[in-house]
Amino acid sequence: MPGLTIGDDLPNLEVETTHGKMKLHDYVGDSYTILFSHPGDFTPVCTTELGIMAAYASKFTERGVRLLGFSCDDVQSHKEWIKDIEAYNGHKVTYPIIADPKRELIKQLNMVDPDETDSTGQKVPSRALHIVGPDKKIKLSFLYPASTGRNMDEVLRVVDSLQKAAKHKVATPVNWKPGDPVVISPSVSNEQANEMFPQGYDTANLPSGKDYLRFTNV
Repeated sequence: MPGLTIGDDLPNLEVETTHGKMKLHDYVGDSYTILFSHPGDFTPVCTTELGIMAAYASKFTERGVRLLGFSCDDVQSHKEWIKDIEAYNGHKVTYPIIADPKRELIKQLNMVDPDETDSTGQKVPSRALHIVGPDKKIKLSFLYPASTGRNMDEVLRVVDSLQKAAKHKVATPVNWKPGDPVVISPSVSNEQANEMFPQGYDTANLPSGKDYLRFTNV
């Protein structure tokens, strides 16, 4: 699969951003970070996406999650474009956006779109979104075509899922939403489950008679 994917280490690159120079690992620190790329500034789908990121910024902050945008446009282009984003969406863009005018970072991050090019025929970043853990590893990745905007409610949902799974030995079932029951990891024995989940758990009554599907609330 092209590009960064689950389990990969985030390269500790020094980058130029709308907030100045930084090392990627320093920016991530001990937090979860969403690194999201867009094909180009002053484009329609990207404008709506970065605008909704700005609108959702406080929700991510509540979860201890940092945001970091990225494209090949230069810093000045980003800053001019931010004015359009804020005017369109009504929310301040408070997160930094990485610039890569020499198109070196998209290669080092392996985020080159295989099909899309800009107006000059040069390669552009894929519409990728990576959730990076405090250990600087990719925990979850989305990769979209340029024609399809991302769903930020789903991004928020998977952040909640990742953080819950990291805190407890659980996984989140299909269509899970915060507040719904979770499933206990198969690596947890029933004896361990009784200790770890004193609130109790329910085991699905399956034809196989196996008790691998156990639900609880945490």
